[in-house]
Amino acid sequence: MLIDRYARRFTYLRLSLTEFCNFRCTYCLPDGNDCDSRAGELTLPEIRRLALAFARLGTRKIRLTGGEPSIRRDLTDVIALCKSTLGIDKVALTTNGYQLQRRVREWQQAGLDALNVSVDSLDPHVFSRITGVDRLHAILQGIDHALALGIPQVKLNTVLLRQHNADELPAFLRYVKDKPVALRFIELMRTGDNVDYYQQQHLSGDVIRQQLLADGWQLQLKGQTDGPALEYAHPDYQGRVGLIMPYSNDFCSDCNRLRVSSQAQLFLCLFTEQHQSLRHLLQDDNPEPLMAFLQQAVLGKLASHDLHEQRSGQTRHLAMIGG
Repeated sequence: MLIDRYARRFTYLRLSLTEFCNFRCTYCLPDGNDCDSRAGELTLPEIRRLALAFARLGTRKIRLTGGEPSIRRDLTDVIALCKSTLGIDKVALTTNGYQLQRRVREWQQAGLDALNVSVDSLDPHVFSRITGVDRLHAILQGIDHALALGIPQVKLNTVLLRQHNADELPAFLRYVKDKPVALRFIELMRTGDNVDYYQQQHLSGDVIRQQLLADGWQLQLKGQTDGPALEYAHPDYQGRVGLIMPYSNDFCSDCNRLRVSSQAQLFLCLFTEQHQSLRHLLQDDNPEPLMAFLQQAVLGKLASHDLHEQRSGQTRHLAMIGG
């Protein structure tokens, strides 16, 4: 198993497939993509070796992220590869939804178990203002298609932005009223290049949490490979509402996830100061050296991030590792 000094067990791998993204979200890449080359992205053989080593160390869930992972033409092959790895029970994908309508069926047939789609507003004009693209209608149709295909778990990711979507809770609740989806409100996080934007737009998720509790929503228990969201359910709603609040107390106490970038860098924390290259350990089919390296590396994981001290490590923006 992968267990750190604080007895945290890591059963969840977030694997970035590319830093490239075709959206221009104001909180991430307002000036467009800064990835000037896609050279060095993990190959299929390297991903296969990586997945095997993590699975042998107790990883049960792999989430594929980016940038935008559907930029990779071989995304369907990556999904199938991860799903076929002995020990991996769940393969999830986080996407901006740009190719959802066209490709979700092939992803589902390849073995996709869970889908997260970024939807930062249900107002087309606000959505376009945040993301730089006019695609909300097509993305929502793609989500409906995913539900019709029977993908077991479908979620919406919404970054809370004080001046853009802070008043949209009623609209989002109407959306999940009759849809079996989980909505995730994510607190805006400070990164290396968004300090001013963060100060203008950050909104605590506790505002929503208090409103949910007042309206009869109830906190649900987490599963072993679940992410950091606190999820709430209500008997009158098919969908659920989750909150990801990295600035809350004890946010890191039950951390169960590690990250690997598209450039084969191990991130012990989203906001780590140092990354460790795994590339040299992915050139051979023998998983033992990589397993030993990972077991030693997790012992260096810190108890918590330093966001409260305004330190975001080497994460210049979330596209480089997928959040």
